[in-house]
Amino acid sequence: MPAEIIKSEFIISKHGFSTRNGGVSTGVYSSLNLGLNRGDDEEKVKRNWELFLEACGIDGQPFVCGNQVHGKYVHIATKKDLRPPYGKGNVVEADGFVTNEPGVPLAIFTADCVPVLLEDTKNKIIGAVHCGWRSAVADIEGEGLNKMLSLGAETDEIRIAIGPAIEKCCFEVGPEVVEALRDLLKEDAEPFVVPRGDKYMVDLKGAVRQRFIQLGVKPWNIDIIDGCTLCEPDRFWSHRYTGGVRGSQASVIMLS
Repeated sequence: MPAEIIKSEFIISKHGFSTRNGGVSTGVYSSLNLGLNRGDDEEKVKRNWELFLEACGIDGQPFVCGNQVHGKYVHIATKKDLRPPYGKGNVVEADGFVTNEPGVPLAIFTADCVPVLLEDTKNKIIGAVHCGWRSAVADIEGEGLNKMLSLGAETDEIRIAIGPAIEKCCFEVGPEVVEALRDLLKEDAEPFVVPRGDKYMVDLKGAVRQRFIQLGVKPWNIDIIDGCTLCEPDRFWSHRYTGGVRGSQASVIMLS
């Protein structure tokens, strides 16, 4: 069975958001686990990556990924950063990547956090950003956009796809998260925050989209893909649903 992936009509470059279906892993990692540090069998993860990249139209080749720390550092990637699953080479500590080099797939990992793929087809620049709530409120959105602009991208030309993640129906948080979100978005935060007792339900996908709009990206150039990772545990990995005993989704984009 081929790997099940999700694509955005907004993105022209080869890309895909993975689900948990269509791989070879078993047990708690069944079946398309793409996480490199979850405890799964290495050979199965390598095969899952082959299946995932093939489904995205990318030959099974090395890719760029990082040690994600829920920060806001975005790395400008080159061919020197390429590595196969479990391959040799240092892994940069970063939660996002941009590049203007063809043949350099950029990959990020998620299991509730918001995956974001960016593309400027006119200037041939792409990006992939991991937006957990900590990264989002630290403004990794702005960091990613600035790194693309530093390579020659134009804000008006940037298209964005926001992939499957935990949605407002399930993303319950404390007041510290809401306070940080309000610090970032100011009055624009309110539509994405719903009080529930002493907690709040937060629309993190919507908040990430709003931040990109604040930064100048055209609203009609941003695609939000439906899919709540916690509501659909048979289709997606969710850290909250599994209590951390899980595999990982990946999102990838590559300039041809």
